[in-house]
Amino acid sequence: MVVPSPKGLTAQIFWQLARNSNRKGRKMYVSTILLQKGTDIYSVSPDDSLMTALQLFNANKIGFALVLDKDGTPLGGISEREICSVMASPDGAGRQTPVRDVMNTDVARCAPGDNLIRIMAMMTGRRNRHMLVFDKGELQGVISIGDVVKHRLDEIMREEEELLKYIEGTGYSH
Repeated sequence: MVVPSPKGLTAQIFWQLARNSNRKGRKMYVSTILLQKGTDIYSVSPDDSLMTALQLFNANKIGFALVLDKDGTPLGGISEREICSVMASPDGAGRQTPVRDVMNTDVARCAPGDNLIRIMAMMTGRRNRHMLVFDKGELQGVISIGDVVKHRLDEIMREEEELLKYIEGTGYSH
């Protein structure tokens, strides 16, 4: 199931942070990633089977889903890593094992205004590939280590272009 982007998505905060992040000497924020990738959230219920989660992953080219109760409250998350780990264990889980038996109930959280350097450190330190983004107690989206790395690579490529233009004498006005 895809949970649509929250209406209003504290858009004012996101746009303000995005504008601030475009200044020289900028810091990059979680909100910048959500602005680029969007805020759709894929979810499963705790009663869904692991096969249902895997089919969701495959159909949407994702590797993580939020586990929501019937009221839409986040209970945790499930990733390809958790599923592979339990299926590969000697007493391995089966395809019909409920998500609740495998899900991670301690998914890391961050805020739209968090600096990406801090987020990279948290993800690395916790060996966590996904983080839930909350603003004022409301879920705003999910980011992955892949999102953070992609964003950083894009930033490095832009900086390289700017340096080359400067060296060539074409990156500034006279």
